[in-house]
Amino acid sequence: MSLSSCSSTKKVTYLENIDEIPTEILNNAPATSEPVLTVGDLLNIDISGANMNAMALFNKGKYIDGEGKIQSMTNSRTTNQGNYETSTEYYLVDNNGCIKFPIIGDIKAAGLTKSQLAEEIADAIYPKYVTEKPTVDIRLMNFRVVVGGAVKTPGIYQSKNERMTFIEAITMAGDLDIKGQRENILLYRLNSDGTREVHRLNINDKDFVLSPYYYLQQNDYIYVEPNKSMKNSAWQLSPAVGATLTIVGGISSVTALVFSILNFTK
Repeated sequence: MSLSSCSSTKKVTYLENIDEIPTEILNNAPATSEPVLTVGDLLNIDISGANMNAMALFNKGKYIDGEGKIQSMTNSRTTNQGNYETSTEYYLVDNNGCIKFPIIGDIKAAGLTKSQLAEEIADAIYPKYVTEKPTVDIRLMNFRVVVGGAVKTPGIYQSKNERMTFIEAITMAGDLDIKGQRENILLYRLNSDGTREVHRLNINDKDFVLSPYYYLQQNDYIYVEPNKSMKNSAWQLSPAVGATLTIVGGISSVTALVFSILNFTK
């Protein structure tokens, strides 16, 4: 019983004995990398410079009114609760991997990091349209991952700071169910170039913190498989088989009662 208890504890504990990893190895572990943009990403792109009037034309949803002031365009929509306005500032990376940029037109975004795309945009604007090189700030608005399977709260979870670790993701999902496998968690990843990756991960292993998959990418899918105990408890009889067994059980009970009565009368 003691050996069984020790084994069970090791199967439940995350990053078992992580304190045994030398500090120098932890410090040299791969750091979180800048997200690589892919089809379906939503980007907030802000162009600024000393002459904001010159930059306004390159900001989606901005325009200069008759008085020379910069204004924001909005879309008005009507719902059961009344009218509301939504901003038009986000850029969608389309199926061709491009964003449609004011004045310039299509710019390839898929496969680039934010800093690379910012440089592409700045070079497209300066010096062709303005006399100073603009500052380009890009934020990824839909960095999210999907967590499913044997967790407390399966769902889609979004990060506001464009990064998320594996441990953060399962924590946001309410943590793993006690009957969820820790040693064989599925990670499905769709890369920006259209290639796919499938990996099996062991979060009991202390070395997982050094794994290149410890830091997630946008749209990663995590699936926690139930262990054997959870799978067995989920087994159910079909309604037809259940009804048949009920009938057979009833007949058996009646038969037993009849035999009891006959034996008693004897």
